[in-house]
Amino acid sequence: MVVKSDLPVDGKVPEGLKPDGSGAYRVLIVDDSMFIAKQLGQILTSEGYEIAATASDGAQGVEKYKTLHPNIDIVTMDITMPVMDGVSALEKLVEFDKNAKVIMVSALGKEDVVKKCLLLGAKSYIIKPLDRKKVLERITTILKH
Repeated sequence: MVVKSDLPVDGKVPEGLKPDGSGAYRVLIVDDSMFIAKQLGQILTSEGYEIAATASDGAQGVEKYKTLHPNIDIVTMDITMPVMDGVSALEKLVEFDKNAKVIMVSALGKEDVVKKCLLLGAKSYIIKPLDRKKVLERITTILKH
């Protein structure tokens, strides 16, 4: 339960906390770039989200999702990774859990791949380089719908 003394000085409840007071939204970050994974983690934890796990390729991401399911609220999924790319991993996640909330992380110029991901069940996408405000906006929008 969130009590008034737990709130930041501005009194605003961090976006990463569930409205019912049951704790933080749990995120699985799947990205082969340690830099991007760390950056995403910092952006999200600064707003109260909990990083449940990270994975450095799609296959690892699918395994961690299955292991932690149903305790993952949202997944950030890079598109270009070794072993299994983000598109294949997305397909496997949606096959396992049709309600999986996956947001794709893509470099500029991959619009066709992003469109395919949205058709396959991704809820949204984030373009690199990461913009803190956009990352938080997109994730908040998906979690509240």
